[in-house]
Amino acid sequence: MASMEEDFPRGGTAKKPTETESKIVVQRTEVDNLFQVEFSSPSFCIHTNVIHNVKEGMLMLGCVKEVADFEVTVSLPCGLQGFLSIRNVCDAYAKLLSEQLDSADTEEICSLPHLFHPGMVIRCVVAKLDVAKGGSPSIQLSVNPKLINKALTSSSLKAGMVLSGCVESVEDHGYIVDIGIGGTKAFLPKTAAKDKQNDQDELKVGQYVTAQVEEVKNDGRVARLSVSSSTLAQAFAESEQGWNLTNLLPGLLVKATIKKVTKHGLILSFLTSFSGHVDFLHMEPEQTSSYTEGAELLFSCLILLSPFPIVFLPCVSPSKGKVSVLLNHGMVVHLSDHIKGLVPRTHLSDIILKNPEKKYVEGMKIKCRVLSVEAENKKLYLTRKKALVESTLPLFLSYADAHPGRVSHGYIVCIKDFGCIVRFYNSVKGLVPLSELSSEPIISPEEVFYVGQVLKAKVLQCDPDKAKMLLSFKAAVEGDTGESAKVLKKSVNGLEVAILPDENRAVLPTMHLSDHVSNCPLLWENLQEGDNISNLMCYSKNKQNIALTKKPTVRWSLEEGVVAKDFSEVTVGMQLIGWIKNIMSYGVFVEFPYGLVGLAPKSAMTDKFIQDTTNAFQLGQTVLAKVTNLDEEKRRFLVTLKISEVIPPEGDAQTRLINGLQEKRAVTEMLAVRGMTAEWSPIASVNLSPGQKVTAVILHIDILSSCIHVSILSKLVGKKKSLTEGSKYTALVQHIDKDFAVISLHDTAQLTVIQTRSHLNEIFLSESNKLKTGMSLSVEVIEASCQELQGLPLVSWQRSAPNRPRTTSENQKGHQFGDIVQGKVKTVKPASIQVTLEDGSTASVHVSEVKEATGVIVGSFPTSSVKVGSTVTARVIGGREDGGHPEKLFKLGQAVRGKVVEVISKPQRFVLSLTGVHKLEKGSITLGMVTNVHPQVGLQVKLPFGGSGTVAVTELADAYRPNPLDGYSKDQLIRCFLLVSENDKWQLSLRPSRYERAKPAKDPEVLSIDTLKAGQLIRGYVKSVGEQGVFIRLSRSITGRAQLQQSTKYFVSNHKVLCDHLPPNTLLTTKILRIDEEEELVNLSLLPVDTGKPDILPESLALPLRLTGQEKKKHDDQQKMKKRALPESEQVANGLRFLSLSHQTQVTQSSAGPSRLQVAAGFSWDVGLSALKPASAAVQEGDSSDGEDQDESSKPKKKSRHELEEEKKAAEKALVQRETQLMDPSLRPEDAAAFERLLLASPNSSLLWLQYMAHHLQATQIEQARAVAERALKTISFREEQEKLNVWVALLNLENMYGTEESLKKVFERALQFCEPMPVYQQLADIYAKSDKIKEAEGLYKTMVKRFRQNKAVWLSYGTFLLQQGQSDAASALLQRALKSLPSKESVDVIGKFAQLEFRYGDAEKGRAMFDKVLTSYPKRTDLWSVFIDLMVKHGSQKDARALFDRVIHLSVSVKKIKFFFKRYLEYEKKHGTPQSIQAVKEKAMEFVEAKDACVAQGL
Repeated sequence: MASMEEDFPRGGTAKKPTETESKIVVQRTEVDNLFQVEFSSPSFCIHTNVIHNVKEGMLMLGCVKEVADFEVTVSLPCGLQGFLSIRNVCDAYAKLLSEQLDSADTEEICSLPHLFHPGMVIRCVVAKLDVAKGGSPSIQLSVNPKLINKALTSSSLKAGMVLSGCVESVEDHGYIVDIGIGGTKAFLPKTAAKDKQNDQDELKVGQYVTAQVEEVKNDGRVARLSVSSSTLAQAFAESEQGWNLTNLLPGLLVKATIKKVTKHGLILSFLTSFSGHVDFLHMEPEQTSSYTEGAELLFSCLILLSPFPIVFLPCVSPSKGKVSVLLNHGMVVHLSDHIKGLVPRTHLSDIILKNPEKKYVEGMKIKCRVLSVEAENKKLYLTRKKALVESTLPLFLSYADAHPGRVSHGYIVCIKDFGCIVRFYNSVKGLVPLSELSSEPIISPEEVFYVGQVLKAKVLQCDPDKAKMLLSFKAAVEGDTGESAKVLKKSVNGLEVAILPDENRAVLPTMHLSDHVSNCPLLWENLQEGDNISNLMCYSKNKQNIALTKKPTVRWSLEEGVVAKDFSEVTVGMQLIGWIKNIMSYGVFVEFPYGLVGLAPKSAMTDKFIQDTTNAFQLGQTVLAKVTNLDEEKRRFLVTLKISEVIPPEGDAQTRLINGLQEKRAVTEMLAVRGMTAEWSPIASVNLSPGQKVTAVILHIDILSSCIHVSILSKLVGKKKSLTEGSKYTALVQHIDKDFAVISLHDTAQLTVIQTRSHLNEIFLSESNKLKTGMSLSVEVIEASCQELQGLPLVSWQRSAPNRPRTTSENQKGHQFGDIVQGKVKTVKPASIQVTLEDGSTASVHVSEVKEATGVIVGSFPTSSVKVGSTVTARVIGGREDGGHPEKLFKLGQAVRGKVVEVISKPQRFVLSLTGVHKLEKGSITLGMVTNVHPQVGLQVKLPFGGSGTVAVTELADAYRPNPLDGYSKDQLIRCFLLVSENDKWQLSLRPSRYERAKPAKDPEVLSIDTLKAGQLIRGYVKSVGEQGVFIRLSRSITGRAQLQQSTKYFVSNHKVLCDHLPPNTLLTTKILRIDEEEELVNLSLLPVDTGKPDILPESLALPLRLTGQEKKKHDDQQKMKKRALPESEQVANGLRFLSLSHQTQVTQSSAGPSRLQVAAGFSWDVGLSALKPASAAVQEGDSSDGEDQDESSKPKKKSRHELEEEKKAAEKALVQRETQLMDPSLRPEDAAAFERLLLASPNSSLLWLQYMAHHLQATQIEQARAVAERALKTISFREEQEKLNVWVALLNLENMYGTEESLKKVFERALQFCEPMPVYQQLADIYAKSDKIKEAEGLYKTMVKRFRQNKAVWLSYGTFLLQQGQSDAASALLQRALKSLPSKESVDVIGKFAQLEFRYGDAEKGRAMFDKVLTSYPKRTDLWSVFIDLMVKHGSQKDARALFDRVIHLSVSVKKIKFFFKRYLEYEKKHGTPQSIQAVKEKAMEFVEAKDACVAQGL
């Protein structure tokens, strides 16, 4: 016997083998007992065989050569070398690396040098084969146990097996080892791991171990391991352990018997049926002579080669073989030198052979088909039945291939009284019941059928999970590929039928009679009650009814299994066949078999822009759809019908044409001969008289109208010329019949039929796209005489390319701007005229270009003056190149040459330019997309190359118009002129005068203030209205002001009156009064006397007129006389009182506005006493300025001592009043200086900063408001987190209202860095919700519940949002997610909160049910009972509220709490009840007290 010492020590240098041992290579044999190996060539060598046969999945034994941080170099047998990546160790180690990298903590990462060391022997598998730079093979290895031990299962696990694995986790008493067997947990105790390489250190996650299975428990679900060196050295593979050809592992020690000794090595056998080869390189040279045949030794497997890769797909095509030997139970056939199989006796022929030796002789070559392969039992079964070998029907290799409706060849294996059992391939079998054996009743099946008989069987039902299948011979023999039904009744929408033979009631909708919509009413009209319909299939079945379809394309999808039976089977990218169920303004609903319905949005219906969805598809039209989006929560999905994104089945167009014509032929056969009239085709102008005989060719027979369409053209009536396949012709459309067209092939006199739609999803958006009689087509003959078309040729066709002129860039003969051309009017529409030019091209004339504006009469239609066919002369004013859309110019996979203009890191992509233009330049013209329309800013536009810009309202057109922004919307493409770039934002212009020669602008652009002149009339848009007057935007950079007294002739005490009548962007005509060039101020007038326009305020307001001229002078004189009549002291008092009143008025006005921060204002020390004039002086100065009758030359009188003292007192009073104003906390700052002064005193007050921002926003100074916010963030102390958060929220609001999505995103990202993330997320979500940005808010909430799933407030906030939007079902689903994510102790509170939300925003009845459910489980939660009572009192009826009170007072809680509820019950009845109900509550309370007293007495 051989020694049991270890052949491969685990690490370190290997021991030398003893005389009776040898380290060898065992090659997994390519055959077993059925596939015998014969080494005929003495020069066989393993080296070349291994090198050329290394494949992915091959198992090898290797030795670690070198260990780096991220890769291990492994020496392999036969001089090969492989590389083990850090990613291919095991799943647990890969997960650990991923977690450590995500946490950015690399201290605890256990690198490869800690897991592997040179000299270590490992089992590995070839994961990937590459080619190195020098052309040598590069072998990527893996030690993942799931790959190495993938052939093992829990049931095959036996004690004594030596397996390799990796440490998955470290536990208290041992290690969980991943051995790659699903459903099995392997445990290595720490006591058994101490002997591991004599290393006392603990094993680490990912460490490779070779262990022996000590014990297997619970049917293989638990295994205990050992890594003892002595145990492993004595462990060798035994046949009792269940080793076979599929799960044999390298490194196993096996007892083998030498069969043959050659100069190249040894040939041996082991484990009863395995063969192996030992190369001489793995033998000790001194001991070569000691090996003899029959000797038994211990060997170790090195390489395992895959034996028969072709056996696993045996049934796809027939195989050729050679007869080896005839046996009693069958015939052995060699398929190759190493593979042989058995043909059972029943499969030697279609019939049972009594003397098979007469038909088959040894060495005879035959063709057979593999029936089944049993790899575990090493058996291969073949068949020689001609019907099976030559069958072209689908093969049932598994139950998943047996779709209902499919037909295949099978053979009978058993005959019973209840039917026949039919078998197919790979043990797939089914039952044919008695009723399905034949159309005639069969009593004894064994008298009609025999075992081994091959028959066609059709699948009726199949359950792959239970491996059960119901078949039918009857349906297959009749050639019926579907159900048959009998028409019971005709209805408007379809047919009521009875499915034969059981006569189950079903519905066949009219739209499901054909794939061609035009054939459906034709078939319906000619089907009568009692008629039988074949080729039907059920596409939907429920409790109410069964729905059938006869659409050939839908039936094909059901037969081939190209369907989704449930929503769970629908995946993105799946292609399905369905039909149009409903047409809406926003898209079409497409129905699929098994009741699934998807929505094709308007944008996904066609590759072209579509305006009206009702004109695109027809109800019931068969379409090909591709799933683009899934909403698993709501169980909805979106599809696309674009022809460019769906792939039709091969030969779809020809198949649909043949099916459509067969349907028409079937109708013709059903009809009896009817009287028909001939209708002559108006193709040729021929004068015919009654009774004249002519020769005609039939173009079409209209069955519904009983008309025959014929043609008497000589080129169609003449002798037909023969056609050749592949030849191309020019065809002419002779007749159109909805879905079909009759065409003639040039001068061959051949007619044929084509479909008007070449694709299922093809639609015609205009009449010009449809085929018309007389249109030319290009056709190619596919089949010269097609039997399915009754001898007509089968052709493919496409429209002939029109002779359109090239554009100017392509052809110098193209039309230039300004050219005078002539053409013939083609069509006349209300808004345009289509003209065919002399060169054949088509042009369009807009209604505005038909007549001069002065000659157009209001109410008339200018295009009505032009007649079809008339010749017109026109001038070229614009145009576009054909195919200018990117989808027409470029196709997927097309090679282009571009210039990289920008690199984006996240997501990684390049921005290319195919025109050479790679940046925006001043003065150039580009396309832009409108991102936002804002009344104050104008248009915000996204430009190419990542740029952005704005278009002021004064730059929208050369002639200003009221409501200038009405014609623009988000995502609209516009043509922009680049004016200037300011702070990386472009100022743009849409004025036509910028980029083309146009008429002089009615409102020219004001480039600078120097171009304006006093007295000039100019138009502009209102920017804002304030106390200082009306601000009018004259250009993008110049704004003028009309003071209130220059704005209207009426006296206005409050500017808000003007605000109501002058919204932003109101167009006004103004007159320039004066220009201050130094301050760049323009004073304007809106008075009717200056502009000649009506007053901006209507007379209906009944406002008093403003005094002017002599009236104002007279009024001022009267006021002065009154003041002079009063004593000086009273004048001073009145002046002070006036200041005080004006101050109070300001305070009152400010109090009506937003609440302001109450702070103590600082004192302005730069204001001296001399700067504060007394009130009397102020009055006198005002009078002197207004009075015109004072004598300016008179000298001032000398003031008395008393007057000087009065002036001093008045100055002191004014100073006190000024101090009081500054100290007033309710003082509202009116300018930037006042705000700056207050901020010096309270720099950390967020409310003051927000008021400062609001001050700028009121004047539409958005950039200044942003700057204030940035200053606030830098100024406020970092300790004031709430104050900073307030500013961030204000900045988010600002960007949401006036900024772009990009600017809002940037502010949001910055806020997340400086603040707590959760409040920032919540605030932005609230901002989105309040500004009706529902989609953005919902997306943000979804991110929040993922990121803050442990925060209860986030779930409640999201639930509140969903209920406010009316999404009650989504809120219910969210509650379930919240309960799974939050700790269990929070569940009751969360359910209670959601129930409260249902009461407030959703369904009160649903909220009540939620409260009932939770309080049933937690009846002692009196806090929830109290909330429930409040909600029922507020939202429920009095009956429900009283019922709830009655429940509460009978709870088993403390007496104190019950008294509380009784008190509330009594208060409720006092407020809502009657004296009787109040008394009833009191009686219930007394009963409760008495019951409690009785309980206490019994207890005593």
